[in-house]
Amino acid sequence: MMVGGNIDGVTRVMTTAIVLETGKGNLPLALGLGIVLLTLVMLINAGAYLVGEVTRMPNK
Repeated sequence: MMVGGNIDGVTRVMTTAIVLETGKGNLPLALGLGIVLLTLVMLINAGAYLVGEVTRMPNK
């Protein structure tokens, strides 16, 4: 857990929070966090893809 970024009361990454909440039996919160994490990942990937496409376009 320490490697995952779980310094007690100071830090917690989303993946660690999902695991901890699942372990506590708080599945709705864990699923919500998972959906937020997947949404962020998809937005970042879409942004990176668009930036790559724009940079590959020939200049007129």
